[in-house]
This record gives sequence, C-alpha cells and structure tokens, in this order.
Amino acid sequence: MSQEIQIPELGSVGLLRYSWRQLTSMRTALILLLMLGVAAIPGSLIPQRTQNPMKVSEYFKNSPELSRWMDRLSLFDVYGSPWFSAIYILLFISLIGCVLPRTIEHFHAARALPPATPKNLDRMEHHASWTAQGDELDKARVWFKKNRFRILEKEGSISAEKGFSRETGNLLFHLALILVLLGISFSSIFGMRGEAILNVGERFVNTPTSYDSLQYGKLFKENNLSDFSIKIDKFTAKYNVETNAPEDYTLDVTFAQGDLTKISKRVIKVNSPLKVGNTNIYLQANGYSPVVTVRDSKGNVAMQGPVPFLPQDANLRSIGAIKVPDADPQIGFVGSFVPTYARSKDNGAISVFPEALDPRLLLSAWIGDLGLDSGVPQSVYRIDTSKMKQVGLKSLKPGETFIYPQGSITFEGYQQWVNLQIVNDPGKNFALLGGIVAILGLLASLFTRRRRIWIRAGKSIEVAGLAKNAAPGLDIEMQKFVTMLKGEN
Repeated sequence: MSQEIQIPELGSVGLLRYSWRQLTSMRTALILLLMLGVAAIPGSLIPQRTQNPMKVSEYFKNSPELSRWMDRLSLFDVYGSPWFSAIYILLFISLIGCVLPRTIEHFHAARALPPATPKNLDRMEHHASWTAQGDELDKARVWFKKNRFRILEKEGSISAEKGFSRETGNLLFHLALILVLLGISFSSIFGMRGEAILNVGERFVNTPTSYDSLQYGKLFKENNLSDFSIKIDKFTAKYNVETNAPEDYTLDVTFAQGDLTKISKRVIKVNSPLKVGNTNIYLQANGYSPVVTVRDSKGNVAMQGPVPFLPQDANLRSIGAIKVPDADPQIGFVGSFVPTYARSKDNGAISVFPEALDPRLLLSAWIGDLGLDSGVPQSVYRIDTSKMKQVGLKSLKPGETFIYPQGSITFEGYQQWVNLQIVNDPGKNFALLGGIVAILGLLASLFTRRRRIWIRAGKSIEVAGLAKNAAPGLDIEMQKFVTMLKGEN
C-alpha cells in the first residue's frame, strides 16, 4: 500500500522569498527591459500632452470616443502612466537585487587565491609534458608575475589565474544601468524643462508665464526656478553659399542674475549653452517673424508687431498665422514667409537660401469668427478656416500694403527669432557617468579572457590550461608559455 507524500505549504514567508528570487533573476530583468522598450513605443507614435497638447486636442476632436478610451489607458501620457512607472520601478528593483549580490560575491572571489593544482593535469586542455630541466618553476613564477596572474604555489606546483576583469566589466555594465536609471528618475522627479520663442530685442524673465511650454518634475517647486533674465541683442547665422548648410549660429545676449543688477554680455552657441547654476540655456532653433501692421476699415491700427512663423525646410520657408481678434469683423491671415524668394513649377513660392536676401510674405486673408473664445485650445501658427470666408490673396515685399474691403495689412519687414530651451537636469551627471562606466565595463567584458594555467614540477614538467566559457586565445598563450619554459627561441 503506497503512502501519499504530503508537500508542506509554502507559507507567506516562503512565498515572499520565492517571489523575490524570481524578481531578482537575470531572466526577469531582461524581460522587464524588453517590456520597458515595448511600453515606450506608444509614446513615440501617439502625441503626448506634455509635448504636443494641440495634437492631443485634435485627436479628441476627430475621434472623441476612441480618444476617451486611449486617455483611460494613459496613452497620451505614457511616460507618466502607472503601468509604465510600474515596469520602470520593477526593472530598477530587479537590477539592484540581481547585480548587488553578484557584485559582493565577485568581490570576495577576486580577493581569493586560485584553486590548487588538480591531480590529473593530463585531463585538462592544452596539456603538455617534458623532462624537467630544474628551473621551470622559477621561470614560470617570473612569467606569471610579469603577465599579472594571481598565483598559488604549493607542493612543487603553481596554480595561476587571470581574467577577473571580464566579470568585473560585466557587473560594472549592469551597475551602470542602475546609475543611468537613477539619473533619469532623479531628473524626472526634481528637474524641469521649458521652451520660449523670443524675437531679437525681446527680454525673457525666468518666470512660469514667460514660457511657451513648461514641464515640472514631480517634486520640482516653482520657487526653485533660477532668478535671471535675458535680453536678445543679436542673432547671427552663417550659411554655406554652395550647399546652404548652416556653418555657425551665434546668439549675443544681455544677462542679468539675482537682483538684476549684475548685468553682463554673454554668447550662446548650439553646443555651448549658458549655465546658471544647475540650469542650462540652449539655443534650440531659429526662424523669422514678419513685422506687420493691420488696420481696420476706419484706418485704426488693430494689430502691430512681429509674428513668429515656423520653418518648414532647410531654407527656412516658414508658415504661420496672423490673428486679429480686435478687428471688426475679426480677420486672420494664413501666411508663408520665404527669406530668398523664387518660383517653382511644382511648389509655387519657395526659398532658395536660408538668409533673408529677397524676403516675401504671401498672405491669404479670411474674415469670420477666429474661435478664440470657444474655450478649445488652438495653435498660434494655424487658423481653422472651415467657418470663415476668404477675401483675398497677396504677395508682399517689405514696405508693401495689401488692401482688402475690410481694411489693410502692411508688411513692415522682419525680425529673427530664436527658440531657447531652459533645462534644469540634476540627474544628467549620474546618467553621463553611468554611460561612461557602461561602455568601459562592456569593453572589459568583451576583450578580457578568464583563464587558468597550472604547472607541476617533478622528474617531468606538466603544464595545462583552462579557459572559462571556451574563450579563444588560450592555445596561443599556452604555446608562448611552453616555449618560454623550454628556453626555445
């Protein structure tokens, strides 16, 4: 009669121990890393609220029901969603739980002496034996020390080991990943990032209302914004006359910090930001702002000043919208600015050089409700003309005026604008250090070979070697070692 074997219950402690071992295994870490990469894909395909709120509004306008379901799944805020954060945190815990114990174990193993010489060296790889000459151990000892082997000498034999830096590099690579994750999370929690488009001559004061877009970290406080102001004095762009490619961008600014009494002249370039404590000010982009004067049917000025247009190609052909809500009736202009005017059979007006050598402003005038009071956010660079009426088309040179029944618009000239990106990124140094360490660790892991070499002296000399993970190159090293011992040239 067979007896039933009763398996004891795992219990809560055992279950926790089992779950921890599964979470901190390398297999789980690799799966979580793959999941993180897959989870990031929707963030690159679907517009995010923090980056393009206008596009998100278009989604809700075109497909309201689908957009509501997407919003419930946090697809418009992927990187701040609970499910993305859960994968990120689990990966972080898994890497720490997997790498740290291995690091401690490797530290102790690296300090230990090599294992003793095996009895049966003839069973090892690259075994060789010959009649002893008497000085082989002395030669081997010198050779091992010269080639930085760790040695254990015992009972007429020497056991030598080298290549621990391979595992060290592997561990450094994984520790560096943890450091990179720490840097990214530190920046996302305590950092900030904002952008502002400024015309030449305008001043920027570092307050939240001065930004065109502004993102705070989860624990970033508004009063942590650096106290400074910048006045855009001059922007100089140099282009290659043969390829039209940009050669240099230089932004001259007047910088004031603290109580705004410490004023100095500074220069910002593309790869040379202006540093203010932990805050960096980058020159991100540039373009043109047509300067216009709009008058109503009575000749009163309804709008006057520069309007930034967005570049569409390398030659800075730009599009934009001029909205005049104070005119009666309201009027808007859909415009295109070309710095150096030319005509194309296929594309109409084009720019053949990014510098403003022959600027033109092409306008399409529309009257009707601009929709600014509807409560629905809209882009400052576009106009919804579906409920408006077109009243004219015109191409203007600087100084020319387009007269239409409801008023006129004069193209006074243009100003250059620059896009400044203001970034407080406290974790970037951790991420940079982690990236450097990861590369060094990967190189050490790829180009270092873990191997052991033994020599036993008696009436005959026996040598053998063993490469861990079948790493190549041991046969050549053993050949050099044997040649050296025999005194052969």
